[in-house]
Order: sequence, then C-alpha cells, then structure tokens
Amino acid sequence: MIRVALPFHLRRLAAVQGDVLVAVAPPPTIRSVLDALEATYPVLRGAIREHATLRRRPFVRFFAGEMDLSHEPPDTPLPEPVAAGREPFLVIGALAGG
Repeated sequence: MIRVALPFHLRRLAAVQGDVLVAVAPPPTIRSVLDALEATYPVLRGAIREHATLRRRPFVRFFAGEMDLSHEPPDTPLPEPVAAGREPFLVIGALAGG
C-alpha cells in the first residue's frame, strides 16, 4: 500500500481526512499511484492530471521524501521508503501570486 498525502482542497473534494492508502502492483511508479488514486477517488480525475493527456496539472507538484518528482517521467519508480509505505507520496498544490 502506498500512502498518499493530499493538500486540503483535494482531501475535501475526495471527502477524506488525513493520508489515503492505495494499492499498486510493484514496482510502484508515479503513474501507477496516480492511476490507483483516481480509480479509488474518481472525483479527483482532472484535479491532479489533465483529462486528455494525463499530464500533471499546472501548480501541482509531486514529492517522495525530499525528492521533487514533478518533472520526472510518469513511469519513474518511487523511492523505497515510499514504496514500502514508511513515507508518503506527496501531492502538493503550488502557490503563485504576488
């Protein structure tokens, strides 16, 4: 099971509190975690990735441990602590403005 930490607005949209758990086949990748997350919480489709292209939406970032995975290919394997469920896969809503 992969533990996913969502920002407040996505937790509220999905009607969950705290981290969520998703099951993915080994080895877990960015794509497999997002696929499982959207399958488990269909309301999140289009909120994290674009509907048509499945590319990361602007102002959404992905972190695993201290690694920024936002610009990595979708099939990038997750680090072992995240794959083992000891650390969460973080979906972060970036801030912009002045």
